[in-house]
Amino acid sequence: MLVPQIRGNVCRDAFVRTRMTPSLPPERTNQQLPTGIWVLGFVSLLMDVSSEMIHGLLPLFMVTTLGTSVTAVGVIEGLAESLALVVKVFSGTLSDYLGKRKPLAILGYTLGAATKPLFALASSLDVVLTARLLDRIGKGVRGAPRDALVADIAPLHLRGAAFGLRQALDTVGAFLGPLLAVGLMLLWANDFRAVFWVAVIPGVIAVALLLFGVQEPVAQQSHRSVNPIRRENLSRLEPAYWWVVGIGSVFMLARFSEAFLVLRAQQGGVPLALTPLIMVAMNVVYAGSAYPFGMLSDRIGHTRLLVLGLIVLIGADLVLAMHDHWGAALLGVCLWGLHMGITQGLLARMVADTAPSDLRGTAYGLFNLASGISMLVASVVAGLLWDRSGASATFYAGAVFCALTLVGVAVRPATPPTFSSR
Repeated sequence: MLVPQIRGNVCRDAFVRTRMTPSLPPERTNQQLPTGIWVLGFVSLLMDVSSEMIHGLLPLFMVTTLGTSVTAVGVIEGLAESLALVVKVFSGTLSDYLGKRKPLAILGYTLGAATKPLFALASSLDVVLTARLLDRIGKGVRGAPRDALVADIAPLHLRGAAFGLRQALDTVGAFLGPLLAVGLMLLWANDFRAVFWVAVIPGVIAVALLLFGVQEPVAQQSHRSVNPIRRENLSRLEPAYWWVVGIGSVFMLARFSEAFLVLRAQQGGVPLALTPLIMVAMNVVYAGSAYPFGMLSDRIGHTRLLVLGLIVLIGADLVLAMHDHWGAALLGVCLWGLHMGITQGLLARMVADTAPSDLRGTAYGLFNLASGISMLVASVVAGLLWDRSGASATFYAGAVFCALTLVGVAVRPATPPTFSSR
């Protein structure tokens, strides 16, 4: 009876397992992972290459080519990122209800690939907005079903290794996309549209690879879904959980879209063709710090790590606010990536620790919904401040929201319940 239970909960637990699964002993990780895991990893890599080639250049394309205001950039980025978070909630629940992951994953990746030509053809802000929203809807649709599919395919004793491999290949894509964009911008004299057309190719390959290279396991017919949004179930979410939701929401107000990091770097004198390297630097620091701090969260109190992450983000905001030199921008971006490495997995762990395991999917859904709304508000406010008061005001405001989050951390519920990670 254990296997059906695990398979029935994989979509709810997938995100937290990617963060919480400890390293497997060498004799176990050396065993061969199923081919489908490798295919899913390369699908993630290719789609990340495709997306990051565009996203690293898109804010500058909107401002310099389309003549868009920074406020509009903030609105579009906020809507896009918050939409992805919200859609992810429903797609995971739907994949559980249907008992199938692959069709939803294909739909999500197909949406993402289909938007890439729209960026290359865009001559107005409306087209960019449409493409960006569809792209993020695709990300939201595929995220939870894809992670659940990884858990379905991987043997139980290799599940941590499987998620680690997929995350590693995904991060490689996050590096390669901006680097390829930089090379093509230098080669083609800052021709944004030409680079966007090239980005279509890895997106299409990713969809084809998923369609023909991954076979979904037979669903467990004995699994029966339970409605988690009934009143009696929601009442089981304790105050400690809602504290985490509140902290995460205020924290997200300080975490406006990373598009503003790119704009700040360009303002500091970074050439157009090299601005995607800013995101490369952030991702390198993020990827390098996430796992060590994840292990550290098993050994020290979560509150102390959260405070450390907030202090690092305040430092990033102050550096970016006080100096506009490209060197300061690079330092601020690296600090930004470090705070993400400290806090992103930690917040996911805190949700799991304060919610019953059978309500964990709902708990993550509500947390993502609140975070998505905060992301939208933060990006709109950041854009307005940038246009009306300058870039420094945007980052000073981020530091203020970090300080408010620190106050919230200080009034944590006295004895929060801790639920089993299973």
